[in-house]
Amino acid sequence: MRNKKTLSELRQEIDAIDDRLMDLLNQRATLVVEVGRLKAGEKRDFHVPSREREIYERLLSHNPGPFPNEALRSVFREIISASLALEAPMKVAFFGPKATFTHQAAQQQFGLSAELVPQKSIPAVFEEVEKGRAQYGVVPVENSTEGMVSHTLDMFMESGLKINAEVMLEIHHYLLSRTGRLEDVKKVYSHPQAIAQCREWLADNLPNVPAVDVASTAVAAQIVSEDYTAAAIASELAASMYDLKVVRERIEDQVNNFTRFLVIGKKLADKSGDDRTSLMFSVKDEVGILYRMLEPFAKRGINLSKIESRPLKKKAWEYIFFLDLVGHVSDPEVADAVQELKECCQFVKVLGSYPRAK
Repeated sequence: MRNKKTLSELRQEIDAIDDRLMDLLNQRATLVVEVGRLKAGEKRDFHVPSREREIYERLLSHNPGPFPNEALRSVFREIISASLALEAPMKVAFFGPKATFTHQAAQQQFGLSAELVPQKSIPAVFEEVEKGRAQYGVVPVENSTEGMVSHTLDMFMESGLKINAEVMLEIHHYLLSRTGRLEDVKKVYSHPQAIAQCREWLADNLPNVPAVDVASTAVAAQIVSEDYTAAAIASELAASMYDLKVVRERIEDQVNNFTRFLVIGKKLADKSGDDRTSLMFSVKDEVGILYRMLEPFAKRGINLSKIESRPLKKKAWEYIFFLDLVGHVSDPEVADAVQELKECCQFVKVLGSYPRAK
């Protein structure tokens, strides 16, 4: 009977595999640099979201285990991020400051090798991309419990930027403080939306403690890092960034709490095979217009995943609609439906077609 391997032998085998992985990563990097040269010569975009989706789906579908799929995705996210940095420097603006959920979404999409630059406002993110100071921007657009982010929708009325991708981030709120003790908490700081998402927990666990609104969850963490009597509702990332202890984890009232973020850029994304298209349009004030604007999609069997209205600021009682549908604007059925929609609208604008978030 064969003897079991010793700990030392197992570690030697792991070291040998690590060496092989390093060699393979460098071989991959050499090919990536060559791809970058070809793209530059043909004036192609360095970052192609549909290609990233293709890589992830191929690997995850062929993964025999036991290495988990989610961990595999995280590993290759960083490999792809580092590879893109070899092809061309990647600069991404996001609605900051650092350690916010938008920062996390940017990291999830672009990895740690991209240069992630915080901006003080959503309009500032759009401006950075429009003026070419960043290739992409990341902004929040919707929360599953608190609804749409109106500032983001308003910016699309003025901007010519396109949606290139979406990121779906599961939101977990942490109560953070310097001491890590609940009994030390005399006030709580956070963004108003985060406080609203934890209202029941706060009422049950800190009923007499005031909740103070601040500009972001990261600002709350920064304030609390200098106040031993306060706590912040923020992300787990904020705890490590501001040297805070976790008092309680996952204090959000709703278990399924997701925020959807949009990646904005200057060009329309290529078709990936599993896409979402976002439109904005303004309709004429006529009898039955709501039915008429939905009919082009219904009769072609196109699934509408969301419709949202916003008042036009320049005209009282007139509205602009935002619509999400499943499919790419280059699909014949979608293209025909959009063309028909234009016949009953004052204007129609395609905000982007992009890979659907998993």
